[in-house]
Amino acid sequence: MPSLKSAPASADAPTSFILPDLLSYCTYPDIYHADGDAVAQESVDWLDSSCPDLSSKQRKALHGLQAGRLASYAYHAASTERLRIISDYVTYLFHLDNISDGMMTRETEVLSDSVMNALWFSDRYRPTRGQPPDELNAGKLMRDYWARLIPGAGPGTQARFKEAMALFFEAVNVEAKQRDTDAIPDLESFIALRRDTSGCKSCWVLIEYGLDIDLPDYVVADPVMQALNKSTNDLVTWSNDIYSYNVEQARGDTHNMVVILMTHHGHSLQGAIDFAGGLCRQAIDAFQRDRAALPSWGPAVDDMVRRYVRGLEAWMVGSIHWSFMTERYFGKAGAEVKKDRCVELLLSIKERLSLFVNCPVPFGYWFV
Repeated sequence: MPSLKSAPASADAPTSFILPDLLSYCTYPDIYHADGDAVAQESVDWLDSSCPDLSSKQRKALHGLQAGRLASYAYHAASTERLRIISDYVTYLFHLDNISDGMMTRETEVLSDSVMNALWFSDRYRPTRGQPPDELNAGKLMRDYWARLIPGAGPGTQARFKEAMALFFEAVNVEAKQRDTDAIPDLESFIALRRDTSGCKSCWVLIEYGLDIDLPDYVVADPVMQALNKSTNDLVTWSNDIYSYNVEQARGDTHNMVVILMTHHGHSLQGAIDFAGGLCRQAIDAFQRDRAALPSWGPAVDDMVRRYVRGLEAWMVGSIHWSFMTERYFGKAGAEVKKDRCVELLLSIKERLSLFVNCPVPFGYWFV
């Protein structure tokens, strides 16, 4: 790990920062599914039509997200039918992230119970103590997706998906508690939590579904396989923290590695970006090392493992390319940012409020 020590931040507040060049370091093939665009649009339409309470702003963000295109990179070897189901989930996962952001702890617990209810009782809604009599829309969406996935997913894949979702919600609840108290965790605690709030573990399970395989439990539990999953999670998650930092700091979010590095370790903004980029490169190095150390379990299992590992590679490189395609992080300027790697810093909430308070423009002007 790079040294956590950094030069003190400059007295002059930065107005931009430079992204690390991860594309040159992550050299796996960037393959896009032949039906990717069509499937991505179908997933957007599915979520859009299934969420009547979305505001016009939220619907615009959904269409600009293009999560299905991420799925089309990450699961390019899946059949079109299976890609559609996976694409729906990836789109839904971002939706879960959006609605859980800003929730109080009790609200995230209700959300978790509703979604997990759909996974454990797939035939119909069975509310337990503390759950509303009418199923939350998030639960209905999960139930719809899960019912379509079950017929083609092996028992191991189904069990691992449920486990991954449970870990995701446990971490989301911890994050909500931190948000309730305005706590910013230390780096080690943050890393442990972020590996679950990212939602990556459930996405890795879907690699099996997309390839129509069901890895034996002893293979999944192998330390080298676990290490490969962790390195992939770290690369996808840390790079996401880098790419999403600008919009997150603008709205006051602190569940981000860049914020942690500046808050607890004295890094300047660029120093924190560079440090996080170094961790991304280390994750790729670790993946390469562990991939070469994979044991053999016989021809049939080894073939499944080989295809699964390629799925992890597709996620690593695909997530980087997609980050400049979606409008979630860089708006319409993704292609330009991908080329020059320069990001103009957005005003934070405090800065916008300061402008509002000190602005001589009449108050009513802001609401015209």
